[in-house]
Amino acid sequence: MTIEQLRAVHQARPFQPFTIHLADGRSYFVPHSEFISHSPNGRTVIVFRADDSFEIIDLLLVVSLEVHRTSEVDRG
Repeated sequence: MTIEQLRAVHQARPFQPFTIHLADGRSYFVPHSEFISHSPNGRTVIVFRADDSFEIIDLLLVVSLEVHRTSEVDRG
């Protein structure tokens, strides 16, 4: 996974919700573009949750991005 690939999904218009999958099996859902922030050097991202908690993720641990259609998210 590269920072360019993540940025392309993050900056897509219209935005499509997506899930970040890590090598250890954890995953993080990004429902809106405002829920993720990139570090200046591009090595890490911060994913915020609805309760204002957050996770700092090293992009070297990301194995895939799963982009969801809006209808998939609405159904749960």
